Amino acid sequence: MPRVTRQHTVAHHLVQGGLIDLKLTEAAQKKDRPGLYREDGFSVRSYYAPDGTLLTVAGAYGPDWVMTRAEIRHRLEQPYIRYTVTDDAPGLADHEQLVRWATGKELQARRRAAAARQAPLVAQLRRQQSEQDAEDAGQSALF
Repeated sequence: MPRVTRQHTVAHHLVQGGLIDLKLTEAAQKKDRPGLYREDGFSVRSYYAPDGTLLTVAGAYGPDWVMTRAEIRHRLEQPYIRYTVTDDAPGLADHEQLVRWATGKELQARRRAAAARQAPLVAQLRRQQSEQDAEDAGQSALF
């Protein structure tokens, strides 16, 4: 059973990430098309999971709503925020994503994937540091 996610907490994280909260009513979110708005932004609404848990749906709006949708996912899936964003819940429109707390397994998988992406860079930095240390050791004998 997922933990409850609150609208104001999700909206706070997105605003802190630089996104604009359009604060649309729930009726406007359900009937309006996402591309009708002049500025890119988001709006959140409540969603009840099949097990009765209160979750949040974040919708992307504006001329480039597809990019805003990607920004919402990127921001909320940061390691220090710890949400999981999915788009497979029933009743969601194309521009909406379901936000829930990430499980421990999901967070571990993200850490492993990040470490795998960073492994070549870490190896290169270690190699450069060892070369620099060897060079410094050879020059110290000259002084």
